[in-house]
Amino acid sequence: MTSCSEPLTASTLGEHLDLQRRRVEDALAAYLPRPEADPSAGRPERLASAMRYSVLGGGKRLRPVLCLMAAEACGGSWEAAIPAACALELVHTYSLIHDDLPAMDDDDLRRGRPTCHKAYDEATAILAGDGLLTLAFELIAKGVSPDSSALACVRILAEASGPDGMVGGQMADLQAEHRALDQHEEGSLAELEAIHRRKTGALLKAPLQMGAAIARASDSHREALARYGKAVGLAFQIIDDLLDVEGDETKLGKRVGKDSGHGKWTYPRFLGVEGSRTRARQLAHEAVAALAPLEARGERLRDLALALLERDS
Repeated sequence: MTSCSEPLTASTLGEHLDLQRRRVEDALAAYLPRPEADPSAGRPERLASAMRYSVLGGGKRLRPVLCLMAAEACGGSWEAAIPAACALELVHTYSLIHDDLPAMDDDDLRRGRPTCHKAYDEATAILAGDGLLTLAFELIAKGVSPDSSALACVRILAEASGPDGMVGGQMADLQAEHRALDQHEEGSLAELEAIHRRKTGALLKAPLQMGAAIARASDSHREALARYGKAVGLAFQIIDDLLDVEGDETKLGKRVGKDSGHGKWTYPRFLGVEGSRTRARQLAHEAVAALAPLEARGERLRDLALALLERDS
């Protein structure tokens, strides 16, 4: 395998990402509860089945991979970071299950399969999401060491996923949607960026911070990764908005065009398609520049920031 200190081509980046994804997939399958046919068991079979269905049904695994890459870039090991990486994916999947519910975005397709509430039912989907959220913090508490690193990861993940992070961003997004549909308010680009720095960006910045905490990185490296995560998180959302406009539903595994149909504020709505692409490129280059303190160890993360501009799913 190519070392972190050697220049990487797109193919070696792809190979590394595939390897990290396989590590995450194997760990997720091991960490998730298995259905128990015995009704007297403490874990209801239907709940465990719904949790595994939602988590193991595919996905880019970007958040856990970022955590592993950040730990390695700071001189740590992926093995030490794998419980936190999986915790991130559990929180992300919980958010998707709840986001797909009829009361939220009302989606019936996720990762090319029926959403959790369609495959099971709404109550089971809600509880599966609750189970994943709480299991995430259990994984960190049991699997991350030393205790100071585990505590730091709990704080980072709680802040990123809570009312000042993802959940708050989701609420603000719903309110913006209602304003657009009911009051015909256009909003502003600044409001949109504030929403997405919380809704999407916070949970893309957190993996970098958690990986750095696990590797017990220096302050300069932690700050570099935080700035990288902030820029990459927003760039990722812009590309997501573009894919909703011009993406391939088969590759995406979900409906396209639904954001404009729901009256959502999106980057193409404010900046147009080309303006959105320009903004995404600007953010990707900001992310690359932020990694300067990491020198050669940041090469894979630099390549990843640029590769995200070309994603089609």
